[in-house]
Amino acid sequence: MPDGSDQDARLSIRLETSIASIPAAEWDACNGPGAPFTSHSFLRILEESGSVGDGTGWSPHHMAVRDGNGRLVACAPLYLKSHSYGEYVFDHGWANAWQQAGGRYYPKLQLSVPFTPVTGRRLLLSAGAPEGTLELMMAALAKITGDNRLSSAHVTFPTKAEFDAFGKAGWLQRTGVQFHWENRGYGSFDDFLATFSSRKRKAVKKERRTVAESGLELLTLTGAELKPEHWDVFYRFYIDTSDRKWGSPYLTHEFFHLLGAEMADQVVLVMARDNGRWVAGALNLLGGDTLYGRNWGSRGDYPYLHFEACYYRAIEFAIERGLARVEAGAQGQHKIQRGYLPVPTYSAHWIPNASFRTAVADFLDREREEMEEEIALLAEESPYRKDGES
Repeated sequence: MPDGSDQDARLSIRLETSIASIPAAEWDACNGPGAPFTSHSFLRILEESGSVGDGTGWSPHHMAVRDGNGRLVACAPLYLKSHSYGEYVFDHGWANAWQQAGGRYYPKLQLSVPFTPVTGRRLLLSAGAPEGTLELMMAALAKITGDNRLSSAHVTFPTKAEFDAFGKAGWLQRTGVQFHWENRGYGSFDDFLATFSSRKRKAVKKERRTVAESGLELLTLTGAELKPEHWDVFYRFYIDTSDRKWGSPYLTHEFFHLLGAEMADQVVLVMARDNGRWVAGALNLLGGDTLYGRNWGSRGDYPYLHFEACYYRAIEFAIERGLARVEAGAQGQHKIQRGYLPVPTYSAHWIPNASFRTAVADFLDREREEMEEEIALLAEESPYRKDGES
């Protein structure tokens, strides 16, 4: 696919169909520390494991921006998509409307991390990137979309600063909601729980007590503690959960083994055993100041185990490590009662066709207002004590 960019005296843009075509040190210099999902290793593991690439509907076309000396000054994880799965920002309705009108919605351009609804930079600029690099990349994305007659381009889960920049450049803006836990300087889980209202505090204690008295053994594993055995078992949990929820798994067995082999120090895996038999697991990745909840799977029905493994153990780990927050993944209003409060998420969309663009823009204007109201209403369900409440 042509890159659609204009070369000038300083910068040129090239699209690479494999992350391996870009040296890891150069990519990671743009990515910076503390962002595991946009790291060269994570994106390469997705490709090498066959989780993205041929036959998956995710075709890598990563953007590489170089200066006149050939130095990589910016990059972006970019994919040509033949469907709308694994994105967590749903545009199926747009696709149906476009195709019913006689258009071809797929392929489309997707600037994101596959299967990963985690907010982070999507346009990865190095510290020495020339002024105007961000604007050049946004313009190139729009030009690529138009030159290749693609229906649309989508940027999912960018930072607020990027969201604002895309909006300023004329992209359509969309908001969503997730539920995050913020560390307010807690010294322990009990300190955290002490900030709850009495009724909500008792509910959490009951859930944790039920798991503790069930006889289940829970372990929090990271680094050298992770063994191939854990990944074999966790993959089976992941497959079972995928079959129940959406029918087909995105990530391959090899993905988890490569993740454990190459990014073990950034993996936090909570595993549960029942009489020596593994029965459930929750996968998290560790960023600079954030723990990111990613996948959960189980075999059997164990009351409150999901909350314990995915939410409470994550909070305990974050407090022990002095992390600023836990992001527990997409969806899940039930997280509020466990201390995870609603926060906005963002996406930006480029649609060249004027009439289709107008229809989507009208929809998004209404949706953003509704989302703002929904976040405010959800925040009222907070379990934390109100001012003056004992």
